[in-house]
Amino acid sequence: MIMSVVRLTHFTDPHLYGGETESLRGVATLPALTAALARAQSHDWPPDALLVTGDLVQDDPAGYPHFRRLFGTLGVPVLCIPGNHDEPEALRRELAGEPFVTGGHVDFGRWRIVLLDSCLPGSASGRLSDASLAALEAALAGAGKRHCLVCLHHHPVPLSSRWLDRVGLTNASEFFEVIDRHAGVRAIAWGHVHQAYEGLRKGVRLLATPSTCAQFLPGSDDFALDRRPPAYRTLELRADGSLLTEVVWLDQHRGGSSRSASSAA
Repeated sequence: MIMSVVRLTHFTDPHLYGGETESLRGVATLPALTAALARAQSHDWPPDALLVTGDLVQDDPAGYPHFRRLFGTLGVPVLCIPGNHDEPEALRRELAGEPFVTGGHVDFGRWRIVLLDSCLPGSASGRLSDASLAALEAALAGAGKRHCLVCLHHHPVPLSSRWLDRVGLTNASEFFEVIDRHAGVRAIAWGHVHQAYEGLRKGVRLLATPSTCAQFLPGSDDFALDRRPPAYRTLELRADGSLLTEVVWLDQHRGGSSRSASSAA
């Protein structure tokens, strides 16, 4: 029987180190990721898959074993793509084999989830190679009647933040040329920006998810941190191509959480 709803939990930008207590911008990254995962397990479980859109580590491949330990025995697929602080070859080596998927595309029910590597070596910006664009074209063309969710690390649209928009996807026009050829694309999801964002372009949902560690201040011309806590996103992908999503913010002071919901579209 085909799944009527595909449920995803989206984590991004955990920025792990080899050490267990190291911090990024005032947040101990491994404990923060552990807390976000525990919150998801207690309230939003089980999903059909977990999605992690890059910067699994903070320029430290010794962080991948922590990620593998946390996510490797949860009993659901873990879909991962690299970010600009990852080492893509190390990521694929350390997360080889089930339950991890580190590229290509995966089908769940009436949905196809496409995983793109937008890393540009030596740069905080991103770019999709000719091979990645060709793989995207093939994945979308071969999706048949499935709806498609396309995932990458770098943001393909400007976010009205001068410093952050300098390190987005540098060939977004080429990316959208491919997207626009395929009516089955329903949503695009990314990380990198350490903030929540929801938009709409030609009927396609645009979704950025906050980090499981520190957040960036939205709309800032210069680099600035937001005081919001770690977060993750849930998605319900429906058989008719609509989706329901919400951002879950961890309340560090009271041990709870708050949610920012978005209606189906």
